[in-house]
Amino acid sequence: MSTDTLDTGKLHTVEELEELSFELRTKLLHLCGTYEGAVHVGGDLSSADIFTALFEYGLRVDPTDLANPSRDRFVLSKGHAAVAMYIAMAIRGFFSYQGIVDTYGLLDSAYGMHPCKVQLPGVEASTGSLGHGLPLAVGMALGARHRGESHRVITLMGDGETGEGSVWEAAMAANSNRLGNLVAFIDRNRQLMTSFDEERVVLEPYPDKWAAFGWNVVHIDGHDMAALVGAIDALPATDSDKPTVVICETVKGKGVDFMERNLAWHAGSLGAADLERALAALETSREKESV
Repeated sequence: MSTDTLDTGKLHTVEELEELSFELRTKLLHLCGTYEGAVHVGGDLSSADIFTALFEYGLRVDPTDLANPSRDRFVLSKGHAAVAMYIAMAIRGFFSYQGIVDTYGLLDSAYGMHPCKVQLPGVEASTGSLGHGLPLAVGMALGARHRGESHRVITLMGDGETGEGSVWEAAMAANSNRLGNLVAFIDRNRQLMTSFDEERVVLEPYPDKWAAFGWNVVHIDGHDMAALVGAIDALPATDSDKPTVVICETVKGKGVDFMERNLAWHAGSLGAADLERALAALETSREKESV
């Protein structure tokens, strides 16, 4: 397949993307209601809009041509949000959603709690150990530069993991090597597994830190689809010399009122009654936001 015909996914309107994001959240909750173990539902819900914007609008990748050298590379640094990524990929056409439901978390399943590139075609990096995604993405972006390739390398990080020193070493390396082909989206939901992040590691003034490390900084509402699309559209050319970070202010558990900003819902499962309650809350949230 030639570069000119590589599928970009940029055919959706903001309204259509919002519908796809609602579909992702709905399917996520249904999976939580069928899987017997815990799913990292809080961070999956906070990042659902970002995943939708990337896989349905931003990423230049063709699910039927995964080896195309011109494809954008995506690295999920917050590997515990793998379920949301799997569902976003299924909606985009990489594989079937039912396959996720039938095999998630089973021995030798392609759909593990953390993503594995050996098990699942379309996954560019096996991740889960926090603080590693940006360093991996820096290496990919630098390699692309040396090969004269023009694709982007995009990573999605959690804000909690940016307390890791490896993140800031990678941030310096990206600026030092003028990697304008590198973009980091950050799910800034301000929560860790058992606490709110500013109680443990003071990250603010957060945008200023990234700017001080030489990055182009974009700060948006991570649940505003129009803002996500605008940030993607405004990304500098891949041959520019400054990496970009898109800090997305989000709510952990977004869309399900009893999960939002609730530390108990970092991970969990849903019984039949809870699933019905969660789906009803999601529908109510959708109706409120559409007014």
